[in-house]
Amino acid sequence: MDLPVDEWKSYLLDKWALLPKAVQDTISTAETLSDIFRHASSLLQECRIQDLTLRVFHCAMPIALQPSSIWACLKDIVRAGMHGYPERLQPKMMLRKTECLVNLGRLQEAKQTIAALESSLTAKPTLLPSSHQILQRSLHHLKVKIQEKETLPETFPAALGRAFEDMALGEENRQISGASRSVSLHTDPLKGRHLVATKDILPGELLVKEDAFVSVLNPGEMPPLHPGLENKWETRVTNGDLYCHRCLRHTWATVPCGGCSYAKYCSQECMQKAWECYHSTECPLGALLLTLGVFCHVALRMTLLTRFEDVDGVLRMLSDETGNKDICLPGNKNLVKTLDYTSQGESEENCKKGEPPVPGCSANGKYESNYNAIFSLLPHTEKHSPEHKFICAVSVAALCRQLRAASSQTQTVSFKSSTGRAVTPGLCADVTVWGLAMLRHMLQLQCNAQAITSVWHTGSKESIITESRQVRLATGVFPVVSLLNHSCSPNTGVSFASTVATVRAAQHIRRGQEIVHCYGPHESRMGVAERRRKLSSQYFFDCSCPACHTETLRAAAEPRWEAFCCSTCRALMQGNDVLSCSNESCPESVSKDHLVSRLQDLQQQVCGAQKLLRNGKLEQAIQQLLGCREAAESFLSAEHTTVGEIEDGLGQAYAALGDWRKSAAHVQKSVHVVEARHGPSSVEIGHELFKLAQVLFNGLAVPEALNTIRKAEKILLVQCGPESDEVQELREMKSCLLDLSFIPSGS
Repeated sequence: MDLPVDEWKSYLLDKWALLPKAVQDTISTAETLSDIFRHASSLLQECRIQDLTLRVFHCAMPIALQPSSIWACLKDIVRAGMHGYPERLQPKMMLRKTECLVNLGRLQEAKQTIAALESSLTAKPTLLPSSHQILQRSLHHLKVKIQEKETLPETFPAALGRAFEDMALGEENRQISGASRSVSLHTDPLKGRHLVATKDILPGELLVKEDAFVSVLNPGEMPPLHPGLENKWETRVTNGDLYCHRCLRHTWATVPCGGCSYAKYCSQECMQKAWECYHSTECPLGALLLTLGVFCHVALRMTLLTRFEDVDGVLRMLSDETGNKDICLPGNKNLVKTLDYTSQGESEENCKKGEPPVPGCSANGKYESNYNAIFSLLPHTEKHSPEHKFICAVSVAALCRQLRAASSQTQTVSFKSSTGRAVTPGLCADVTVWGLAMLRHMLQLQCNAQAITSVWHTGSKESIITESRQVRLATGVFPVVSLLNHSCSPNTGVSFASTVATVRAAQHIRRGQEIVHCYGPHESRMGVAERRRKLSSQYFFDCSCPACHTETLRAAAEPRWEAFCCSTCRALMQGNDVLSCSNESCPESVSKDHLVSRLQDLQQQVCGAQKLLRNGKLEQAIQQLLGCREAAESFLSAEHTTVGEIEDGLGQAYAALGDWRKSAAHVQKSVHVVEARHGPSSVEIGHELFKLAQVLFNGLAVPEALNTIRKAEKILLVQCGPESDEVQELREMKSCLLDLSFIPSGS
């Protein structure tokens, strides 16, 4: 959903293919974004956009969760009461009103309505006994639901968000906002802007804590559009129903926007702030924004947060300084003086004389999380494919056309600001100016957008061992975090709480060493060739980090987590089509295709055993997994990923049976495989150690459990943050074990 939905993108690609060669060449060779935007605007067909947005909007919105329908229901109930609704039917109407209030999170009003209904039933019993019993059961159910919502413990994202708000960096960095004094900003002809350690940094040290300049909640995967089913409603719950559209906090009782059925918030305050900052403009554009994708939405919100007038001023001032050349191209030879859009009136005398300021820094040389820093992020205009630039330009042009049309119409919904006046972010008169700004931002996002993630736990409350996975909640832009260059073997970990990103040292970092993190391709998850291909395709650079350099120099061989072993002596097999034992004294050789076929058969059996495990058929699952284990030992390396899956499954099965000793033995082998695959300080090994800690805790293996808890806590503190639910559970387990064994807490 970063880029436009498939149907809109396919339509634009077809449109591109039908363009005359001369027009394609004109767009492909355009030297400025203004030229690209002008050609895209001239080719725009508004009627097709309207048709597509209606279909996408219908499929995107779950009818069962549309807040506007609940509000409409409440209004109908009020009108019914005003127009003499029959007294004998009023209990049912009051019950429906209570259900609406509970769904909207207005719990106090719901309790008052229940009290009024019970008083009415006691004073005037008008219902038949059977109807009265049904009504009482419904009331009891609603009371339980209200109690659950009132007593529900605060969810992880909200608690973690506050913890990060309260947590300050050790020392304030005077050069970089949101960074500690352990890092400094440097520039290099090859590396560009990057961060360097100013002192020796210990693992776990907090380096950067930055709130997103802009973030947009990912709506979730859209269902496919089938011909003839355009009016069918999808009832699946997505992120848009469970997280605040402004602060990204998890919430069970959303406060809906009164003007659209999509935007939802955790509180009235969040809704009001969103309306004042950007949603008053976005509100009538919901269907179009869902069609154009998250990147286009982020680009729009950047300009709305800055205000279009300020964007206009920055663009024009920079354009004047470059002699009206395209300010959006990073390859301009003319030096562009950086400006602080928040203090454009300051005299240039405040700039230090000598070397030019670092791009994105203000007049006083500070790099802050503001629009000036956002604007300085490279869009790599000349490196994007012509088709990609065409799709982005037409999408932005469509958005600009709709914005101009909406700004000339009377707002149908009008929330009030704290001053009592309707608030709408101003739109500058020249559509080309904000179109250019949004197009630049949309191109920037491919290399500079950050996936805001959260850890979700799977399994029911009765599960002995929990599984965790990282999910993407939103797309955000963090100017300071964007200063970090990539490494396939990073020395930092990035975690998120609400809209706040935190960067911590994942290992010891020496003074003068560059601070790096991973853009996605990691040495423990894919080979060097695939990593370089992905990085070149998305980020336009050929990775030459130490991990890639070392891996390139090594002899071509399968990594341990994918390697086959000799059935005779257990040494690793090597070769291409025919694999030979690496033990020179062993004559064993075998066809690689034969081993691959055996592996595929084994993986199918493991999948079948995992299905038995999920269905509660534990004994059958154990027998099948033990058979898989025996088969794996005959031709797979001890660190093979499939071996780890088998051991993990056996660990879960024995844990469910309460055999903690056997469970721990198998989970420990799974830990060994995960460490070989992902490394000793990875988030994956942290999760696996957490599972082992749960097993050892339940089995009351106190010394082993405490040792494992400390290892897992050390890793997850860096990778997930100090207030993550896993870290909190580890601390609770440690406290219980220390109390149980009377071991001093400082040991």
